[in-house]
Amino acid sequence: MATNSIGDYPEKITDTVENFNGNQLLALDWDDHRGLGGAPSLVALAPGMLFSSVVSDVMPSLFSAHPDWVSVDWGTVKWVLDGQVFQPNYDASLEANGIGHKSFIRFKTPGLTGFNGSLN
Repeated sequence: MATNSIGDYPEKITDTVENFNGNQLLALDWDDHRGLGGAPSLVALAPGMLFSSVVSDVMPSLFSAHPDWVSVDWGTVKWVLDGQVFQPNYDASLEANGIGHKSFIRFKTPGLTGFNGSLN
């Protein structure tokens, strides 16, 4: 099927870091817990925010509705940053941990596999 062009499509990228008032986008996802919406959560955070604050202040608002949340053993959590296993420094900023604009963090909680083992 033939198509007609209406001309060049202007490339306008609107999710650049400059458009978030000094914040950066961070996607967070809890492995084996798809029932929380089925997609990663996206938040805008200051690059200087401590990783510990993400865990204590941001993540509960995203994930604490799940009954497994109260059973998370933070000492055993496995972290993945942008597809690579990493061990965050909880006392360092997002920036110091190598977490940049539009980074994607997944975390896995050994022994917790969703509601009744359903991965949800």
